[in-house]
Amino acid sequence: MAPAAEGEVANRGLITVSIMLATLMQALDTTIANVALPDMQGSFAVAQDQVAWVLTSYIVAAAIATPLCGWLAMRFGRKRLFLVSVAGFTVSSVMCGLALNLTQMVFDRLMQGLFGAALVPLSQAVLLDINPREKHGSAMAIWGAGIMLGPILGPTLGGWLTDNYNWRWVFYINLPVGILCFLGLLAFLHETPTSRRRPFDFFGFVMLSIAVGAAQMMLDRGELKDWFGATEIRVYFALIVAAFWVFVMWTIMADHPFFNRALLKDRNFVAGCIFIAVIGVVLYGTLALMPPFLQTLMDYPVVTTGALLAPRGIATMIAMLIVGRLSGKVDTRLMLLFGLAVTSYSLWQMAHFDLQMDWWPVVVTGLVQGFGLGFLFVPLTTIAFATLDARLRTEAAGIYSLIRNVGASIGISFCETELARGIQVSHDSFAGLMTPFNRALMSPHVQSYWNIHTTAGLAALNQEVTRQAVMQAYINDFMLIMAIAIASLPLLFLLREVKAQPGAAPAVE
Repeated sequence: MAPAAEGEVANRGLITVSIMLATLMQALDTTIANVALPDMQGSFAVAQDQVAWVLTSYIVAAAIATPLCGWLAMRFGRKRLFLVSVAGFTVSSVMCGLALNLTQMVFDRLMQGLFGAALVPLSQAVLLDINPREKHGSAMAIWGAGIMLGPILGPTLGGWLTDNYNWRWVFYINLPVGILCFLGLLAFLHETPTSRRRPFDFFGFVMLSIAVGAAQMMLDRGELKDWFGATEIRVYFALIVAAFWVFVMWTIMADHPFFNRALLKDRNFVAGCIFIAVIGVVLYGTLALMPPFLQTLMDYPVVTTGALLAPRGIATMIAMLIVGRLSGKVDTRLMLLFGLAVTSYSLWQMAHFDLQMDWWPVVVTGLVQGFGLGFLFVPLTTIAFATLDARLRTEAAGIYSLIRNVGASIGISFCETELARGIQVSHDSFAGLMTPFNRALMSPHVQSYWNIHTTAGLAALNQEVTRQAVMQAYINDFMLIMAIAIASLPLLFLLREVKAQPGAAPAVE
């Protein structure tokens, strides 16, 4: 399919609907299964660290398969790859719902990750091709809505399905969506030309797969295994360093490397990849913290937690609609600056949460943060691909998605690690103040609950100290994420604004 700038594309609206079904389906599955893990653990009668492989297998498989998208689309055609991916993802989703034991579930999730890896980069590349350059901002707003809303709404939908039916419906829900998506793509999407000129770099792919797979395993299991205190994590780190170094050297020297060196010549794309990794840390790090904060510390049930987080997605969608209107009229870098400022402000608000608050501050900060993220994701994606050769879009979209996912994994692991460490540090600090000479513990009213001279009183006091320590750890995490968002501001200077005229070549500042 030629880019839309060269001619009008038939059935553009129907193609957009079809590929957005695929995008939303894949994005939802990154988080929808998380809330169902306790129910799966009970069904399969396994330990918590064992059932965690349900998430790990999907993440690792998707990470390894994502860089393959460009080569596979070039060799077999984008439409064929899209159809196979949708069909495979849908069938493996049903198999996940039918799984009778953990082994079957992990295998089916592995297949789900392999087939689902291509859905997001393919949908992005198709949307860019079927729309003229002056409409790329609006197109990426539609695409970004699916990418951003999926992880945000996943826990809400997953919690509702698990509570009202059972955990298997978390996977069955993909069947009708997958069928509609497949039929739409089959009927309306045109095939792209294929080429066998570029041979498959098997060695480069293996080295990259080892590095990415080991990185995902280390980030996913690091907190569980006490990071570098465990041999398993040290082995993963050694594999990352060795395999990635070999991959870089091979990419520099090989005649036909797996990673197209032409992508490194586009400054906007390289800067956009760095920026999207930072946004992945901010977005997914916050998403990883909020559900356990609301459920374990504030005592909200799963469904209520999902409802409190839903306004974030609504604000994101509103922001993306505004961005689509502003695209081409306002400097993209100014929109990114505004998005970073609003997102940072929301994190500053979250750092002022307390244990006596009601649900309203959660909703307000979610609205503010969702609005800010909507001004980050779409403009960044638009400017990252603005100056890229159309022939490189599918491969670039795969790399872009991979880096976004790695950033998300880093954000989740970083926040969980800092949270666990912060709870220990804060508990030790607070406990050191709980002495017979502390005047706050001397009043008769307090001693009726927290009498340090009785076992029951000490237990109750320790419970309260732990609760306060957990709250302090969450506050520290929100402050850290805010610092990361603010520290990413200099990346704006690496981006170049593109002024596109209909039918004209892009002008770069």
